[in-house]
This record gives sequence, structure tokens and C-alpha cells, in this order.
Amino acid sequence: MEPDLVETDKKRKRNVPIDSTLQWSQWQLLDSILPTGGFAHSFGLEAAIQARLVSGPDDLKTYIIQLLDNTGSLLLPFVYSTTLNPTLDNWQNLNGILDATLTNEVGRKASVSQGSSLMRVAAAAFTEVPSLKSMRDVSAGSGVVSFHHAPVFGLICGLVGMDSGTSQRAYMYVTMRDVISAATRLNLVGPLGASVLQHQIASVAEAMSKKWMDRPLEDACQTAPLLDTLQGCHGYLFSRLFCS
Repeated sequence: MEPDLVETDKKRKRNVPIDSTLQWSQWQLLDSILPTGGFAHSFGLEAAIQARLVSGPDDLKTYIIQLLDNTGSLLLPFVYSTTLNPTLDNWQNLNGILDATLTNEVGRKASVSQGSSLMRVAAAAFTEVPSLKSMRDVSAGSGVVSFHHAPVFGLICGLVGMDSGTSQRAYMYVTMRDVISAATRLNLVGPLGASVLQHQIASVAEAMSKKWMDRPLEDACQTAPLLDTLQGCHGYLFSRLFCS
């Protein structure tokens, strides 16, 4: 990673005041009301239930932990790199690398769907960052950018002033939030139980974040290939509630 970019990120992590408007944008980015389509996806959980690999709260907890580990190992390097250098060229380059990295067609489509929605919403809502709209317009007009979720998330975090550590934790948080929400709608756990489970897993999520945080792109890898396989089988389900 470029030394000057790393130094810039270190400065962000200090108590440097930022525009208060950008702070509100940072919080809104993590709000479940933001219409990014995350709740349309179960991260392979629905397929795992139908394959009888997940049948109760204990299985669910194990599944989420493995999902967080896989998310950290594969996607946090992309979030980290785009947060550090939120420029059009860097984002498009990382987006192309991730598109070639994802071998699971269902997962690839889910990533593009969520990323496209997030970019569209951010460009429309975060008007204090006009470069978001211009980047989206240029990329959409080219027809060669797929808008994968992790690079888009990191790009937006960088442009609204979020430091790389916070952006990577935020990405792990929204992943955990969305899969637990899916578990609730799949009747694996109730709303109260889901809140308790999310709090219990928070310490594990923090450990996973620290484990995979600030890794270069070359370290991106799969740690749970079975989860990737299960998500790839989602398209073959006879009846399904989620898109992936």
C-alpha cells in the first residue's frame, strides 16, 4: 500500500474533527432503512437450511461465525483498499479484480445487486459528496463496471471520511446484521433471540475483524468454501424466499 495513503489513514484515526454532515452520512450508511437490497439476500443460509446443515440456533451461530470469517478473509481487503484510496481508477480496478475472483455465480450476482443499489442510493442521498454521482455516471455509462458491494462500500466510506478500521468493522457489522435478519424471516430465531444472538456474536465479529483487518489485496482468500458452494446451490432450490 502507498506510504502516503497509509499515513493519511493514520491521521484519520486520530481525533481529527470532520464535517458534522459527513458524520450523519456515516451513520446513515449503516442504517437498515437504507434501501440497498441487503435484506433480499441470506448469504446462502436459506440453501443451508434446505440442505439440513442448519436447523437451529446453535447451527445458526456456527454458520454466522464461519460467514464472518469468510467475509473478512475475502472481502475486507477490498474494503480496506478502496477506503484508503477512494478514487475512480482504484475503485474500478479493484472492482474488476473482485469480479474475476468470485467464482460463485449466485454470490457474484448478489454482490453486484447490492453494490449497484448502494451506489445509486449514496449518489442520490449524499449530495455533500458530488464525486459519488459523477463516478456512478461515468462507470454506468462505460458499461464495463459491475458495482460489486465490497469495493463500493469501501469507496463510499472513504469519501464520507470514515477511517479504514471503522469501515472494515462496519462491513462486518452489516454482513452480520443482514444474515441474522434473514434467519429471523426463515423462522430460525425470533426477533428477541436475534438481538441476543447478535450481541453474543459481536465479540467474535470483532476478533474476526482484527484477524483480517488491513490486509493487502494479495491476501484475499476463501476460508469457508462450503458456504460458497451452498450459496451457489441457491438457484436450484424449488421454493425460496431470498435472492441468494
